[in-house]
Amino acid sequence: MFDFDQYLGFLAFLTILTIGFWLMIFLLTFVIPYWVGGSIIEMVKEKIEARKAKREA
Repeated sequence: MFDFDQYLGFLAFLTILTIGFWLMIFLLTFVIPYWVGGSIIEMVKEKIEARKAKREA
């Protein structure tokens, strides 16, 4: 059905496709929520510090 070169190309294609799929899953489930959550926490901290500075001044 396949020549050896075609078989290697097909395996390379499946490997790249699988790596891309798992990378997308990893980014959507861990990296992006971590990034968004961290930015929200930083924004809240900045607002708290601004309120403290306003009270002291």
